[in-house]
Amino acid sequence: MSGILEGKRILITGVLLESSIAFHTAKLAQEQGAEIILTAWPRPSLTERVAKKLPKPVKVLELDVSNPEHLAGLADKVREELPTLDGIVHSIGFAPADALGGGFLDTPWESVATAMHVSAYSLKSLTTALLPLMQDGGSVVGLTFDAQFAWPQYDWMGPAKAALEATNRYLARYLGERDIRCNLISAGPIGSMAAKSIPGFTELADTWNQRSPLKWDLADPEPAGRGIVALLSDWFPKTTGEIIHVDGGLHAIGA
Repeated sequence: MSGILEGKRILITGVLLESSIAFHTAKLAQEQGAEIILTAWPRPSLTERVAKKLPKPVKVLELDVSNPEHLAGLADKVREELPTLDGIVHSIGFAPADALGGGFLDTPWESVATAMHVSAYSLKSLTTALLPLMQDGGSVVGLTFDAQFAWPQYDWMGPAKAALEATNRYLARYLGERDIRCNLISAGPIGSMAAKSIPGFTELADTWNQRSPLKWDLADPEPAGRGIVALLSDWFPKTTGEIIHVDGGLHAIGA
């Protein structure tokens, strides 16, 4: 029986460590029949080392999503490896240290702007850079952390994720006529490199130990990866502008 991504070509960002959701997405995508290509920044060599642990060899492209020159040349570089794309995985987020950790009221605009650019606007800029390769429709899937709430220590990444969620809805609105679906996975906390950069991450993550209806495992990124792969597949043909929670059900629990 063929996999649910058989014959599809997918670009995946954000593979940094084996513990990352993006790595497990790449692994599952290959296992489900997809051809994939990875992008990395600021250390492509790190991603290249981690990529060797995937089931099949994969090309890694250098890509800074805040660099217009990188974006302008991206489609041509991808086309050298894959003639078309059926899917894009946006697993990118960054905020300067002074935009996290409890200093919300004192964070300067320059740091907020960086967080917004890299974590939210890049969903639009990455997608539009790759539109020439998606002439037959496809699926764009990003990762968020539930922006309905103000989380401890998360600070300006919260508004950045809210902007990401709004950007996803507008992309769904404007790209629907091209048969391109745009959705997000709202994942529970995972002990990834990005998470460990958040001061007080343990305090935030402990919320899941207390309130999640389904037992949550900080060391298991695979459920979120499965959600992404499902949205990349043809099994959600009329779902767009959506946020699918893979968080053990915590989003539904008040107290």
